Amino acid sequence: HRDTQETLAVLDRLDLDTEKPSDEEIARKFGFEEDYYKGTLSWWQLTKPKIWSLFDEPYSSTAAKIIGVMSVFFICVSILSFCLKTHPDMKVPVIKSSMVRTAANGTDYVVDKVDTDAHVAFFYIECICNAWFTFEILVRFVASPNKCEFINSSVNIIDYIATASFYIDLLLRKFASHLENADIMEFFSIIRIMRLFKLTRHSSGLKILIQTFRASAKELTLLVFFLVLGIVIFASLVYYAERIQANPHNDFKSIPLGLWWALVTMTTVGYGDMVPKTYIGMFVGALCALAGVLTIALPVPVIVSNFAMYYSHTQARAKLPKKRRRVLPVEPTRGPRLPGQGPLPAGLPGPPGIGPQNRRMNAVKTNHPKDMLGIGPKAGKLHIIKICFFIIKKLTYSLNKYTLLDNRFNL
Repeated sequence: HRDTQETLAVLDRLDLDTEKPSDEEIARKFGFEEDYYKGTLSWWQLTKPKIWSLFDEPYSSTAAKIIGVMSVFFICVSILSFCLKTHPDMKVPVIKSSMVRTAANGTDYVVDKVDTDAHVAFFYIECICNAWFTFEILVRFVASPNKCEFINSSVNIIDYIATASFYIDLLLRKFASHLENADIMEFFSIIRIMRLFKLTRHSSGLKILIQTFRASAKELTLLVFFLVLGIVIFASLVYYAERIQANPHNDFKSIPLGLWWALVTMTTVGYGDMVPKTYIGMFVGALCALAGVLTIALPVPVIVSNFAMYYSHTQARAKLPKKRRRVLPVEPTRGPRLPGQGPLPAGLPGPPGIGPQNRRMNAVKTNHPKDMLGIGPKAGKLHIIKICFFIIKKLTYSLNKYTLLDNRFNL
């Protein structure tokens, strides 16, 4: 029961509700419930929740769904453009003309291909996409119910950095294109790929997946620890195993090189760039592969069970009415009921000095026929024996009386 309550509390924090909240809940969320109860809501207080629902709650209305589809469209186009502009067929050559002296002591211009650059169409696509991202993040910041929570959100931090990287790259192209190390800033534009995490606002499955990794942090840490331990052990073993026998084509020149081989082997990737040549090294490699399979396979069921637990609770919770989704407290144990006393009201403890009792004991009625005979739940064996002797005595007396009457009748 405690595990279920913890799971439901986590799902409440994830905000997986797809139904429209009531006006009272909206007022409580944005912090103007007093004005709501007084009926003195201003124009901005009425408009702010609507703007927030449009841009941050895609399932609140049809307009919010349209804006959500537009946001997903721009994210996909931005990432697709970022990937396609690195393809060789999508690049154009950078031509540079230089003046050379001819054999007749004249001058001429020679056109030469210096480098290749992405097509200019990708630049305009990125400008349009980042203009939408900038507008979206500014509107969401202005209409957010809690500015500090909005700024500290991990998904929003990724959005800040990804949008800022585009403008920094634009400024460097404009004012620092003549510098030799100006292209190194393009490496930081890889943060734009992280915009995929913005899709968590539109998909409850991604939220559950991220929460699964958070809940399984101990198992993942244990998995990494076991992998590191096995990598170090088998890298050292294979290094010395390859040096025992004569091996002119030894690939393991040092233990750090063996760490790469052990990592690839334990994760069952097996690039084949480094292989043991001796029989002892092959035996160590077989042990390394088996240990890697067992090490990775042991914590995986725990992670899978956590995901299945969150997903099943989410599906069951989505089918319930919204008023019944709250987490209910544990029902208090009822005290014993005294003879002639009615049932105790819900939530009240029993009489002082008497501890909690089993519900099955409370279900026994006080006017049960066994109680009338003296056989209660706590009756001893002595009472039962006395009652049995009493019944036998009555039967014997009745039998003797019947026999005496029969003898008189015969006489």
